[in-house]
Amino acid sequence: MGSIPTTAMEEDDNYTKDGTVDYLGNRADKNKTGTWKACPYIIGNECCERLAYYGMSSNLVTYFKYRLNQHSATATRSNLNWSGTCYITPLIGAFLADAYLGRYWTIACFSIVYVFGMTLLTMSASVPGLRPTCYADDKCHASETQTAVCFVALYIIALGTGGIKPCVSSYGADQFDDTDETEKQHKSSFFNWFYLSINVGALIAGSVLVWVQENVSWGWGFGIPAMAMGIAVVTFFWGSKLYRNQNPGGSPITRLSQVLVASFRKYQVQVPADKSLLYETAEAESNIQGSRKLDHTEDLRFFDKAAVDTRTDQVKDSVDPWTLSTVTQVEELKSIIRLLPIWATGIIFSAAYSQMGSLFVLQGQTMDTRFGKSNFKIPAASLSIFDTLSVIFWVPVYDRIIVPIARKFTREKNGITTLQRMGIGLFISIFSMIAAAILEVERLKMVKRDNYYARDWIPMSIFWQIPQYFLIGCAEVFTFIGQLEFFYEQAPDAMRSMCSALSLTTGALGSYLSSLLVTIVTSVSTKNGKVGWIPDNLNYGRLHYFFWLLAVMSVLNLGAFLLIAKRYTYKKAVGTLS
Repeated sequence: MGSIPTTAMEEDDNYTKDGTVDYLGNRADKNKTGTWKACPYIIGNECCERLAYYGMSSNLVTYFKYRLNQHSATATRSNLNWSGTCYITPLIGAFLADAYLGRYWTIACFSIVYVFGMTLLTMSASVPGLRPTCYADDKCHASETQTAVCFVALYIIALGTGGIKPCVSSYGADQFDDTDETEKQHKSSFFNWFYLSINVGALIAGSVLVWVQENVSWGWGFGIPAMAMGIAVVTFFWGSKLYRNQNPGGSPITRLSQVLVASFRKYQVQVPADKSLLYETAEAESNIQGSRKLDHTEDLRFFDKAAVDTRTDQVKDSVDPWTLSTVTQVEELKSIIRLLPIWATGIIFSAAYSQMGSLFVLQGQTMDTRFGKSNFKIPAASLSIFDTLSVIFWVPVYDRIIVPIARKFTREKNGITTLQRMGIGLFISIFSMIAAAILEVERLKMVKRDNYYARDWIPMSIFWQIPQYFLIGCAEVFTFIGQLEFFYEQAPDAMRSMCSALSLTTGALGSYLSSLLVTIVTSVSTKNGKVGWIPDNLNYGRLHYFFWLLAVMSVLNLGAFLLIAKRYTYKKAVGTLS
């Protein structure tokens, strides 16, 4: 067998080996596409999109309460339910991206839907007849039609964000070749800086836009995010020629279902001791478009039955995929099953995190929002900028200081593993809930001591909320960024959008769990005519009990995570895509 000419090998090294292609569908040239050349357009798109999202969500509970005239508990539930939906719809976008459209076209199409929803929301807050009728700043009436238009717009936005959220982080990571060690190391840094861009958008939203909403108009407060989303779309299309694209691999749900069906059909079949006898394609590449083969793992052995080749599985060289699966297909299913327990532990963290856009805001509205001795008032929702500032502070500290120091001790290329990173974040989040609870205890002591029950706010500075926001921001840097990287790395190549969406659904279920807890707590604590934990006037309530409840749940969740992480088996990809 003759040797490969050196020039041919050098030319081959100029192209990616992870299956990515350029905008014309040709194998991606490393010198012309991807890496940090393409990332500014993707990161810029994400920054503008997050500005639009947080420009709405940061202060939406206030809009529900004071413009749509909803009670505190109802406004909190409305906000949490919408926020939860924004983290469920990514399953739709992820499925379309992995199966049919690819990440590029999914982001492009759903971004347009997003712009339409933002435009309608802006109209619902500014156009006479569509906007609520207000007699004072905190006394408004919204008809059923006006409320309906507002919520239709919000849920169109939820659909739009569902096509962007699960794809954009994976799409950015696609710009780095997994088979190139240098590019692979840059990929880890990408997730840190990607998340930083999210918080730059959130910083502008939590400061400038929240102030505009409460001091200028809600029309402009929603209109500016709509324009930001328009910029996001233009930015994304601008970089099209530089992107590396992963071809869609067909329906991942179908492939997973085939393994399940084949396994149960062969429940009586014995798996051979020699795992090399299990069925796999003879070619160097996987039979799944855009996906490398996966090495066999020893756990979850029942599903190996799907890859046992019996005499009836192949007829005239054709294989029935519902009776015989490749090892790679089986390992896809195993990868997803192994991710589920880790995924579940993110729900409690997301429930705690969701308080930043709901009960933290309502708590802040009962405090002194003046800046120093001036009459300038800070919107309660603007305190979320301290969460953002915390993230902006900790991302470079983690990437440039903590990782290099940790690398010297652990020999891990990323300093610590993604699971260790997530565990640290879960631990820190406990103290955010404790800080919020202690603050509420002190606030109620002042209410009782000075008889401030009938007052809308008390002379305790809102800046006492900074610790709880700063701590939750620190927890984000460890948990959420760790989740992004972990679910991308552990996902099969052709299911990365789906796994990113899976990680995002913890945000949805966290919001829904928080909404459910508010419903249960309200129902139980208002029996026998009591005002309950979360009344309209929080001076009569027991909001700290709710924060203590979340703190206890977070402690139990951390314990569960440590047990699960200790037993986790990492996936192993084999070979490259030519």
